[in-house]
Amino acid sequence: TSFEDITAAIALFRPGPLEGGLVDQYMKCKHGEVEIVYPLPELEPILKETYGVIVYQEQVLQIASLLAGFSLGEADVLRAAMGKKKKEEMARMRAQFIDGAVARGVSEAKATEIFDLMAYFAGYGFNKSHSAAYAVISYQTAYLKANYPLEYLAALLNNEAGNYDKVAAAVLDCHARNIDVLPPDINSSEAGFSVQGDK
Repeated sequence: TSFEDITAAIALFRPGPLEGGLVDQYMKCKHGEVEIVYPLPELEPILKETYGVIVYQEQVLQIASLLAGFSLGEADVLRAAMGKKKKEEMARMRAQFIDGAVARGVSEAKATEIFDLMAYFAGYGFNKSHSAAYAVISYQTAYLKANYPLEYLAALLNNEAGNYDKVAAAVLDCHARNIDVLPPDINSSEAGFSVQGDK
């Protein structure tokens, strides 16, 4: 597992990709259970890090630019039209994509197949920089929880104060880690949760 895997997991762990089977496809390809198949060999540099699955919006932009000669501005208009399912705009961009791809030696059938694939995935696509930012936070949080569990859980309990379900879940996590959560003490308690020794 790598930082790139965490980034992809964040992009994939949303209702659309989960319901559309993208997570299963990604995992099977990642673990070598199925062969990674690229729609065209030229797309391998764009799709290699995500095991042949279009995960990020940026991949749609790169594919449109590489195969159909779209400028990045045109590719972004295509991405937005696909994401919002703008039928008239999509029909116009579809013709432009297919014409551009055919002019670069891609068969019309393959260009149509790739456009349809992009349109399907673009509805679920997530911005890679957003995924990477969330991945940094996830990585840091996991590090703190693994290496400083007392401090992490005290901070979590303070952060979730008032949300009784989340406080209860955090207290259960403390118990699972053999961390005692002490009741308030008039002589030693602070305003919120705090670490006292190993408790």
